[in-house]
Parts: sequence; C-alpha cells; structure tokens
Amino acid sequence: MSTHHRTRLLAAAFAALTLAGGIAGCSRADSGAAPAEQKSQGAAAEVRVGYFPNVTHAPALIGVKNGFFAKEIGSTKLTTQTFNAGPEEVNALLGNSLDIAFIGSGPAINAFTKSKGAIQLVSGAVTGGAQLVVKPEITTPEQLTGKNIATPSLANTQDVALKKFIAEKKLPDVKITNLENPKTFDAFKKGELDGGWLPEPWSSRLVLDAGAKVLLDEKNLWPEGKFPTTVVIVRSEFLQQHPETVTAILKGELAAIEWAKTNPAEAKKVVNGELKALAGSTLSEAVLDRAFSGIELGIDPVASTFTQLAQDSVTAGVVKSAVDLKGFADFGPLNAVLAEQGKPGVNAPGLTK
Repeated sequence: MSTHHRTRLLAAAFAALTLAGGIAGCSRADSGAAPAEQKSQGAAAEVRVGYFPNVTHAPALIGVKNGFFAKEIGSTKLTTQTFNAGPEEVNALLGNSLDIAFIGSGPAINAFTKSKGAIQLVSGAVTGGAQLVVKPEITTPEQLTGKNIATPSLANTQDVALKKFIAEKKLPDVKITNLENPKTFDAFKKGELDGGWLPEPWSSRLVLDAGAKVLLDEKNLWPEGKFPTTVVIVRSEFLQQHPETVTAILKGELAAIEWAKTNPAEAKKVVNGELKALAGSTLSEAVLDRAFSGIELGIDPVASTFTQLAQDSVTAGVVKSAVDLKGFADFGPLNAVLAEQGKPGVNAPGLTK
C-alpha cells in the first residue's frame, strides 16, 4: 500500500472517530438536560392510564370501553390499570408505572407535592358526587361524637373532607376508619360502622341498599355547589416528551363526556357494564340513577377551588402547611382541544407557572 493511500485511510478513520465522539458528546449533553426542558418526541409508543371502577370516573370508563381514547391516540398502545384509592394511584405515577391518572383532587395535590412539581393537573373530569351518609338515628353533626365513620383511604379526597369537617365542627372522639368502598358497604350493613364520607356510587348504595341517610351532601359546602371530585393529572416528563399523546387522551375524554351527556341512558349502561367487568358487581337501576344525578361530567377542573383544597389538607391534619400550587396546572393541551372545537378555554388562577 502506498504511503499516500495509507495517509488518506488514517485521515478518514480519524475523521470518523472525531464525528462519533461529537455525536456521543451531544447525546450526553442532551441526556443531562433538566427534565423540565425536555423536547417533544412525538406520539408515545404506549400510554398508561389509571382510573377507578367508580361512577365518579365515568369519563374514563366510557372513554376506554367505547374506544374514544383509542380513536384519538391512533397507533399508540393504550394500557389501562384500575385502582381503589388515590394514594396507591399516586404511587404508581411516582414509580413511573403510570403516565396519566384520573384521580381525586386531594391525591392530585399530594402527588404534586411529593413529586416536587413533577406531576401536572391537565383537566377536570367530574364534579360533585360525595356525601356523608350515616345511620338513620344520627341527625346532627354533634351526634358523630364517639361514632365510627369510614373513608376510602388515608389522605384521599373524602378522608380530607371528613377530617376538615370534624376539625371545623370541633367534634371530639370521632373514629375514622379507612376502608375500600366495597368493604365499607359490608361493614355498614353488619353494624360495624356508623357511616361514611363516600363517593358515588357508594353513598347511593349505602342509602338505597343498606338503609343509610344523608347527613351532608358535600356540594353544600362549596360555592355554587361545585367541587372537583375527579381530575386528570400526568407525569410532567411524559407531558413534555409526548404532548400530542396527552392532547389525544384529553380529546378522547371530551368526546366521552359529550357522548354521555347526549346519551345518558346508554352511558349508564356502559358504566354499569364496566363496574361488572372491573369490580365484579353491577348497580341496581335506582342506585345508578341516584349516583348519576349527584355528579356532573365536565372537563372544567374548577381550578378556583384548589387553593382552598390545599388548605383543607392542613385543617384536616394531613399535611403541616399548605403547598404552593404555582406550576401545578398546565392547561395548554386542554385549551388547544377546546380552541379546536370553538369552546372557551380553562383558566387557572394561581396554578400555572
């Protein structure tokens, strides 16, 4: 081989190594970027969505069963997982085994706090649908003293609401038992509980199937009777990497909600069928009708309530100080969907960056 040819080969090899090193250096620089600054990577290969087998999660149940989510996300694989309470769903999000969650407002705030801002509120889903139901002989809040009242889970939305109520009323010696909703129903029927602060359909089940009465409807504690029972949150990293997938899920949610409002009888059947498939039992027509009458499906997260909700966790003794919710909400994807359909956007006073 001539000296000239050998020199050309060595130069080419050196150039290739230099280029490879430059590429590798760029990769290291990119991977070292703060998660908050990650660029969009297009549609996700998979989106993992969590929700509850509850009437208060009707938009998710309908969105999955009737294919509204699947239609909007296209080739992205939809993987779903159901939960019984917010805290365990939060753990799934923080453990990176879930991307998007339909969840209660209390656990949504807790997720934002625990993750140090790595969880974002992106939409509402359901308002209303929570009641304090008790034995018929209990007719005043003061009679809760010495009684055993259930909530679905420690620090979940209803747990915070009950503890705040007890604190504000200065009710002594009220025992609070955290039980999964089906177990609460069984325990109440056996006389082991005196009542529960419960979401639908469980408050309706205790009233119609177990003889309970309503001591308080939570809507009576809020301006205009509106409070967020179920909202949609997402891992910030997933939102940054795959905003179009998040937008697609929200578009599917809105389609599910509009379909349910247009077809209420069909919507109830779909929800009841999903409750059978996921929880093993269906609701009577009377329970289903009562449960749906107490909720409103909608993408408005009632953002104005979240500062109060954060303070409620302090009053309830769940946290020591109210979290600063600045940066909690990102309604960009939702407002894009709404604008596309000629609908007004959602405001988030004090919740956006």
